[in-house]
Amino acid sequence: MIRTRLTETYGIRHPIASAGMAFVATVPLTRAVSAAGGLGVLGASGMPPELLRSELRELRAGGDPFGVNIIPRFNGIEHIELCAEEQVPVVVFFWDDVPKEWIERLHAGGCNVWLQVGSVAEAKRAVRAHADALIVQGSEAGGHNRAAAATLSLLPAVIDAIEGAVPVLAAGGIADGRGLAAALALGADGVSVGTRLLASPEAFAHDEYKKRLIAAGVQDTARHNIFGPDFPDATVRGLRNRLVREWEKRDEPPPYKTVPAEGHPVIGQMSLYGHAMSMQRFIGLPPTPEFNGDFEEMSLLAGESVGLTDSIRPAGDIVRDIARDAEEIVTRRLPGLIVR
Repeated sequence: MIRTRLTETYGIRHPIASAGMAFVATVPLTRAVSAAGGLGVLGASGMPPELLRSELRELRAGGDPFGVNIIPRFNGIEHIELCAEEQVPVVVFFWDDVPKEWIERLHAGGCNVWLQVGSVAEAKRAVRAHADALIVQGSEAGGHNRAAAATLSLLPAVIDAIEGAVPVLAAGGIADGRGLAAALALGADGVSVGTRLLASPEAFAHDEYKKRLIAAGVQDTARHNIFGPDFPDATVRGLRNRLVREWEKRDEPPPYKTVPAEGHPVIGQMSLYGHAMSMQRFIGLPPTPEFNGDFEEMSLLAGESVGLTDSIRPAGDIVRDIARDAEEIVTRRLPGLIVR
């Protein structure tokens, strides 16, 4: 097995965490990753507090370490209090600045705080804010993304800048053991995997969404600012469909701000935490199994690692295969290249 600061500090077998994808990374995916020896991360952004408490207790009953992902603009102090009361092992924050008192409350409750960053400057601020670990997201990554560079360049730059202050995970473009081995070679303590785990039975994503993921090639995603009334001025990476092809490279200013109201027709129906809602054009929510509508108009969040994702497989198998293949590379292939 591969041992790093991540595995030793958090009591996990493999240096692999799942991305806390909002609405998609629910209890089944989180639990499957943790049970396989990684760190499953629940996507809790926008989740009602009473539901979050229930899901935290369900995860804790499994007995494996886990985490919770929060975007501050969609959550409040009540979510932080819940995580502290339930002693969640890891709370991951992304995108927005995190109030100092939130971090202090979580630390007082015995929680570790991870911050996801997309630049060297962000990483330095995160260390000063007393983050316990960093997730360094490169521009290849799917979902909301404001990375300043690709993972291969950004990751070592961050590691050099923070001088080993905290463990670092790499995110973006990682879907197999080669990606994990490469991240370790660059100095990371582990990886955060999103897109590859989206193509699993446990991910709470629509079957059509998953089919499009595994059919896509490495060139079939775009980073843009097309979607957004629900999350304004936040660039994303996702699959190209009709809407993305229509507006790609014409998204500044974004169309959801400039297109008249009649250009925002209803494109489908969705249930969000038990509440039925109409989906208008340019809304950025990903399609869950409860979505019914036009996939050519939806935000299909995905990273460039779709080019390495060609099947829907159990999340636990994905985690174990990534770990096994990385170990094979580190212990056999790479030493075999050395000539003395």
